[in-house]
Amino acid sequence: MKIKKGFVVREVGGKKYAVATGEVAKSFKGMLGLNDMGALIFDLLQKDTTRDEVVDAILKDYDVDRQTVEVDVDKFISQLKSIDVVED
Repeated sequence: MKIKKGFVVREVGGKKYAVATGEVAKSFKGMLGLNDMGALIFDLLQKDTTRDEVVDAILKDYDVDRQTVEVDVDKFISQLKSIDVVED
């Protein structure tokens, strides 16, 4: 899975946002506020990546148990899919 083409992450006022550009901006209005973990996941999904690769990358950077990361990643990816930001 990966983020659809046309989304970029920008920092504004110290906060990170995913913004639709180009053709995608015609169907996706607004922007997504991202915390550090969300920005990392969004970055990892810029190329075709599996859920387990995302989980493993987070575990390298954060001191948290695998089960917690899996639940959080699943929830975040589900949210991205529900607003049509991710393609399988």
